[in-house]
Amino acid sequence: MVDQQSADPAIIKGAETIDLQEEGSHGVLLLHGFGDTPQTLSLLARRLAKRGYGVFAPLLPGHGRDMAAFQRARAEDWIDAANSSLTRMQQRYAFVSVIGLSMGAALAVLIAADTKMISSLVLIAPYLGMPIQIRLAAATHWLWGPLAGEINARNPRSIRDPIERERNLAYGAVTGRTLFELSKVVKRSRKALPGVTAPTLVILSREDPRVAPAVGEFALKTLGARDKKLVWTEGAGHILTVDYGREHVFSEVEKWLRLHDGRSATAAEDDRAAVERP
Repeated sequence: MVDQQSADPAIIKGAETIDLQEEGSHGVLLLHGFGDTPQTLSLLARRLAKRGYGVFAPLLPGHGRDMAAFQRARAEDWIDAANSSLTRMQQRYAFVSVIGLSMGAALAVLIAADTKMISSLVLIAPYLGMPIQIRLAAATHWLWGPLAGEINARNPRSIRDPIERERNLAYGAVTGRTLFELSKVVKRSRKALPGVTAPTLVILSREDPRVAPAVGEFALKTLGARDKKLVWTEGAGHILTVDYGREHVFSEVEKWLRLHDGRSATAAEDDRAAVERP
């Protein structure tokens, strides 16, 4: 089922929040990327729901509507939405895992660092580092942004599968202001990595045009979690949940969730402490 957003005429058809409630004890929060929508997570959401997980993938503020709405959205809005969505899932389920894609992975890091009550964390193509030229553009957005307006940001290599590329509902454009808001999320999430203790899986493509391999390796090294793993996939671009090789991604996600099913991060840390205690 979809939530009340389905009745909002401003939302692009197919971009609505995904809300698949199940009777089990384990819920999964899915967070989409910058300028994109939950549509990129729909295949994974349905897959997890069939496995008995409750799934919630919110449409983030300013997304799935138009560029004017995107321009008005702020980093704090996205972070608040991620936090409130986690609270919603924790009220429904005894155990909650969080999966983020691209900027959604950066948001997932932020909320995971703030709570120890997450069973597991999955970061798919995590946008945790901006190339220097984009960082500079974001920092000086006030200077050039009003003159440049909307900038085409589509990259055909982000989704190599032509059918899925055609289906994608992303804006495909940025402004100076939206880049600046993205940079704030990235900066905060990088600082938050050491505070993440939940078991964390990082999934990256070696052909990702937006996330360099070094970013994934940095994330793995910096994460505070003791239980962490980096998995590489081949043939896909950036949106790994719809691109070539997505079945491999889904399989790795399922295995990670099962491995940590029914356990909070706090319980896992307590177990490790007991084992290590002399």
